[in-house]
Amino acid sequence: MDLLSLLSWACIVFTVGMFSTGLTDLKKMRESKSTDNIQFLPFLTTCLNNLGWMYYGILKRDQTIILVNIIGALLQLLYIIMYFRYTKQKRLVSSQTLAAGVILICGWLYFTMFLTDGDIRLSQLGLTCSVVTVSMYLSPLTDLVEIVRSGNVQCLSFPLTVATFFTSTSWVFYGLQLSDYYIVVPNTPGIFTSLIRFYLFWKFASVNQGSPSYKPVHI
Repeated sequence: MDLLSLLSWACIVFTVGMFSTGLTDLKKMRESKSTDNIQFLPFLTTCLNNLGWMYYGILKRDQTIILVNIIGALLQLLYIIMYFRYTKQKRLVSSQTLAAGVILICGWLYFTMFLTDGDIRLSQLGLTCSVVTVSMYLSPLTDLVEIVRSGNVQCLSFPLTVATFFTSTSWVFYGLQLSDYYIVVPNTPGIFTSLIRFYLFWKFASVNQGSPSYKPVHI
């Protein structure tokens, strides 16, 4: 097995593992019959991101990107359905899902009908997906600042942090092997934000050692 194949399998395993951390929220929703303390938008934005990267993989003919994001999109769709089933804010969730659907359709029309040149389409799609991925990795920084102030890491998920670190690292090396910086650049912030969270766990672990577990959230 060559290095590229090894990295491909690493990307698949670690990324599916990262997406599967949402099963914790799914279990919590089923047990409590509610969506209290569980956010909906991370599921929705991740699903849109998966669909964007899946299309990028199709244009690039990259089976690794296609497979990972098909699995990711299906998992996010499952989380979205279950969230809608148990939430009390069905009107808000419906409007957010409808808005996401409109964005998805507009994006598909733009990239398929207005961008006829294959290279330009691939480049602009890669740039769009990269910007969305970077924003998703950087969006929790305000939460990390609050954790530094409070010294409480119970709102962080350690398994998700580990999964994010290995996932981001695998995709960075995979992108470097392909010389595809649309893969390298958006995954680099995931490494740094994971290292910050590892540091926070190390620094405040003794303060929270009496707690039975970390509460999983999407950070």
